[in-house]
Amino acid sequence: MNAELRYAYAVAPPGLPPLPEGLRGVAGTVPRALEHAGLTAVVGTVPADDFAEQPLRAHLEDLDWLAETARAHQAVVDALTEVTTPLPLRLATVHHDDDSVRRSLEADREELAGTLDRLAGRVEWGVKVYAETDRAQRRAAPAASPSAAGGAPEGCARSPADAAPGSGRAYLRRRMRAVSDRESALDEAENTGRTLHAALAGYAEDVRLHPPQDPRLSGASGQNLLNAAYLVPREGAGRFVERAEQLGAHDPVVRVEVTGPWAPYSFVAPASGRGRHAGGAAAEASS
Repeated sequence: MNAELRYAYAVAPPGLPPLPEGLRGVAGTVPRALEHAGLTAVVGTVPADDFAEQPLRAHLEDLDWLAETARAHQAVVDALTEVTTPLPLRLATVHHDDDSVRRSLEADREELAGTLDRLAGRVEWGVKVYAETDRAQRRAAPAASPSAAGGAPEGCARSPADAAPGSGRAYLRRRMRAVSDRESALDEAENTGRTLHAALAGYAEDVRLHPPQDPRLSGASGQNLLNAAYLVPREGAGRFVERAEQLGAHDPVVRVEVTGPWAPYSFVAPASGRGRHAGGAAAEASS
């Protein structure tokens, strides 16, 4: 077993500008450019004791180690995105040595070069739209009519059972109003989300719609209605972000989150079906 292996972060066009001084990647090592076959692989040297197949599999079960490695990996990809359009590789893509990296570039050269040409000068922006239905219900509560608290509509006689604050009929009325308010707020938010998506798609060259996030996993408040990625030319990024913020500012029931610019994770097809591009954790110890 080699004492050192090569950790690959991304593939980029040739002639990569210098990366920021002091940038450190996985295992605290300095990333460097390795040019071959008209492509550039950005790699770092990592110890085999941690990144050979067996120890790496064990590390991938350690959430703290995995989180630290993912942050270091992302820091390098983010730095690359500032100066070029990289094709991010999957977390924990590992090769034996520089020659192994070169062989990988040769094997996928045509597809990688074509993808780089297609994505050149473009970045990914993420947009999430949330419905804050609880906020809408709280906003509507002060203006509620007396019937919401158990009374009858104005002009109608009330029975003693209706008037009792703790009566079953009063409770059902409050519940029905709450459900109605929530459904109205959700319809309003969905309309805003559709309008926003249609407008933003006009600024993008490509769009990916991801499944809405489960709030139990994301920890975000509200109901996620839109979880989309937009491929936007760098020169149009300012207009894209401004439009997203404008559309999200007019609806108090809707919360819009815009993130980016990112490397075009959502728009990179897997190379030759081997899954080397970003999207999950996998070890690839090439021969």
